[in-house]
Amino acid sequence: MALSVAPIGTESTSVGDYVADALRVIERSGLRYQLHAMFTEVEGDHEALVHLIPQVHEACFARGAHRLSTVIKIDDRRDAPTSMEGKVRSVIDRMRR
Repeated sequence: MALSVAPIGTESTSVGDYVADALRVIERSGLRYQLHAMFTEVEGDHEALVHLIPQVHEACFARGAHRLSTVIKIDDRRDAPTSMEGKVRSVIDRMRR
């Protein structure tokens, strides 16, 4: 799952503290994740991923956000095992051909 949660209407344009709080929630979940500049990728079963979203929201609201903009993208592949690293490796291998 690619997840991006951004507070709207805060006193600052910086969102780093909100991202840090969200990552603490993700770390406590025990799910694998990778932080990127615009999104955080989280790996796990569908139910765990969907359950995680409101927890991340609550962490941002607890910091003082009154409104959040959330972008979620879920890749639910069932025909073959996959991982975050495997997807990247597949594209890099294709570029080398």
